[in-house]
Amino acid sequence: MATLGELQERLGHRFREVALLELALTHPSLGAAPGLPVRDNQRLEFLGDAVLQLVLTDELYRRFDAASEGPLTTARAHLVNRRTLAERARTLGLGEQLRLGRGEETSGGRQRASALADAYEAIMGAVYLDGGLEVARAVVLAQFRDVLGGLASLPNLDNPKGELQERLQAESSEPPEYRLESVSGPDHDRRFECVVIHRGVELGRGRGRSKKDAESEAAVMALRRGASRHT
Repeated sequence: MATLGELQERLGHRFREVALLELALTHPSLGAAPGLPVRDNQRLEFLGDAVLQLVLTDELYRRFDAASEGPLTTARAHLVNRRTLAERARTLGLGEQLRLGRGEETSGGRQRASALADAYEAIMGAVYLDGGLEVARAVVLAQFRDVLGGLASLPNLDNPKGELQERLQAESSEPPEYRLESVSGPDHDRRFECVVIHRGVELGRGRGRSKKDAESEAAVMALRRGASRHT
């Protein structure tokens, strides 16, 4: 198992207060055990989500000064959705460092996308508290350098659902159908997952903080896959 020191190396930040890093890795299931009142990473997750949103929004805003709100929002959603954050957590090896309750451990919690994504956000919140905004900005941009470096332009998708419907109607009068697949997270931080289906075929799947955002991301995914060619 990698050490916390190795994790900090991969992260690119050496914590002055290592307890913050340990807290960021503490899953809520650990505190749910009887007789173990343990603080968990949910508050840091809340903070880290805001840090990621701010840093990446600022970077996209500066890079693409001619882009309107829609494409910028879509680009940000693809950078910080649960799936991509879980992948980045795996790259850092967060799964093996998570502090889990026994039930979560035995049910595969170390590989669960939601636990990994939440821990990744919590880590970014911990970096912010430990080093301040400029340090957090440097860490976030380094983490996303591969994606941002290959992002030369943004799709012109102010209305991805409308764009998808137009493409599909060129071949069929049947409109796409959006289905809500799941809702997770606490009341103050809901996560929605939707799919878009056309003529019985799933074209795209999206996640977001509202049903509308999840449907928009599903439409974007369908457009990127060339939906009109598959119906």
